[in-house]
Amino acid sequence: MGELDPSSHREVSSQLVDHSALKVNQTGIVATVLVAFIGSAFFQPLLVLIPLLAIVLLLGTFVPQLALFKQLYFQVLKPRGIVKPRPVQDRPQPHNFAQGLGGVFLAVASIFLIPLPVVGLALALLVAVLAFVNLAFGYCLGCQIFFQLERRGLIRA
Repeated sequence: MGELDPSSHREVSSQLVDHSALKVNQTGIVATVLVAFIGSAFFQPLLVLIPLLAIVLLLGTFVPQLALFKQLYFQVLKPRGIVKPRPVQDRPQPHNFAQGLGGVFLAVASIFLIPLPVVGLALALLVAVLAFVNLAFGYCLGCQIFFQLERRGLIRA
């Protein structure tokens, strides 16, 4: 059973989405940004983790097989029983959009890291905070943006 697409009043199909994979992805984002942020106070080259994370998120958005943290979940954590699957009837597109949006913000943060490090770090921390909010409270701002754009007919799933 699907949801009703508000822009066209037709049914949008949902499928099973493993929310544990999403949680591992969010955890990876938060951890990577925090290591870069805190670690760079002692070893500045750790800031390279920000552009690397941007690349990982953007690649994973367009080629799901390259989504590093999700692959860690599916190839290592889930098979060994370290993280239990949590399949939920859901649409993957909003989550994928949110990941891509995070990747874009981290790419912009990367551009600012050299000339304006405070701006670059602030943008990276914003991505980490939003990933943490989703991880801890289940609220996905990127998903909400997707739904609003979809409702206005600006994007199609």
